[in-house]
Amino acid sequence: MASPFVELQVGERTVKVSNPDKVYFAAVGITKREMVEYYLSVADGILRALGDRPTTLERWPGGVFEGAKRATRADPRGDAFYQKRVPQGAPDWVVTAEIAFPSGRTADEICPTEAATIAYCANLGTITFHPWPVRRFDVDHPDELRIDLDPQPGTDFQDVIAVAGQARVLFDELGWAAFPKTSGGRGVHMYVRIEPRWTFTDMRHAAIAFGRELERRMPGQVTTKWWKEERGETIFVDYNQNARDRTIASAYSIRPFAHAPVSAPVTWDELSDVNPADFTVRTMPARFAELGDLHAAIDDVAHDLTPLLEWYERDEAKGLEDMPYPPEYPKMKGEPKRVQPSRAKKDPAE
Repeated sequence: MASPFVELQVGERTVKVSNPDKVYFAAVGITKREMVEYYLSVADGILRALGDRPTTLERWPGGVFEGAKRATRADPRGDAFYQKRVPQGAPDWVVTAEIAFPSGRTADEICPTEAATIAYCANLGTITFHPWPVRRFDVDHPDELRIDLDPQPGTDFQDVIAVAGQARVLFDELGWAAFPKTSGGRGVHMYVRIEPRWTFTDMRHAAIAFGRELERRMPGQVTTKWWKEERGETIFVDYNQNARDRTIASAYSIRPFAHAPVSAPVTWDELSDVNPADFTVRTMPARFAELGDLHAAIDDVAHDLTPLLEWYERDEAKGLEDMPYPPEYPKMKGEPKRVQPSRAKKDPAE
């Protein structure tokens, strides 16, 4: 017996939604069709976030339910997975671009260019979209600096907000337009458009420099320490989110938590008063209809990365070396020993 489906007209395309009544968020009863329609309701915003960017799809084909988990390298039998290559059988109107991973391998990734592509991916069970910080026309030169404030155990959203406030001051001093959003969890992301003439390494160094400056201004409250055992009760500036093949959930992406939250653009002035849990699949459409895309001006200006690279060089001259990369990366040029301090061998001379 054929599976039930509906067809949605999205611009010039007809997008088939199979099993539209399948529940994707068991705790709140959100169906696949509701999820697809949510993405169409914020299409202008999410296309601004994803447009022409190679995008990894976080697919939850069985939906989000108690006990569901992502597949990992150690346990590939999870209920969800990240899809980096364009799915087999994708319509010929789905645009792709070839990207290269740190390993040297390559893949063709989906690059959303229209709302129908978003709907097509949502029908596949894509809950979260993870775009690269590059455009398909030039996949080796990022145009987006991403500052990810990640609360550590013992801290909460108010601690994140305090750090975000200081980050805003720092952006103002640089003369940069930065655009904040909730992560959809407990964190905050801040994006800045950058002229696409630097490498991923440069962008990562810039994020390290920005994080170190926040550390100096908020000692004991902020850290760039990669190893969790060294972070303490602080807000971690995850500089590695700017490394090649590391991505962050886009603005307007749904996050795979029980109440179906979304990563919501906010204004700087409202950030201190928001509750991230209030932004969901069911509340965001009305907010978007009223306010539009709060990141609408993000493409108005692209900034010069030079000031942060000069800060990185200044810190390097003072003896601060590069920082570790994620564990799945090959040994990277200039990277210090990649071993957590508690496991490092003690210097025989000590």
